[in-house]
Amino acid sequence: MLSTRLPQPGPGPRLGRPRHRIEGRPPHTPLRPHWGCRSCGQPWPCATARLLLKAEYEGEQHSLSIYLAGLMYEAMRDLYHLDPRGGPSPRAMFDRFVAWGPYRRPLVEPVP
Repeated sequence: MLSTRLPQPGPGPRLGRPRHRIEGRPPHTPLRPHWGCRSCGQPWPCATARLLLKAEYEGEQHSLSIYLAGLMYEAMRDLYHLDPRGGPSPRAMFDRFVAWGPYRRPLVEPVP
């Protein structure tokens, strides 16, 4: 017999990355539930956080993709609860969190 209640997902990844810190300045980590950068106020991941994440996960690009996908899910949940009707589209969230990451495919296949 199938249950009508689906299990609720647990908490996503910890928000402690990128780990790089500059003394006296807040880190470029997300500030929940608005998902802005603690340091520069831009939508997270900001340009600096992207560079720091790519450097931190150098050689472990699959881990970066998994981390970003988990954070995208958490951000979608938070932003939907803040504004169920006017939140960002799923495509915008994918572009913001995952599309810039390590496993992008070109829009057009190169001609041999």
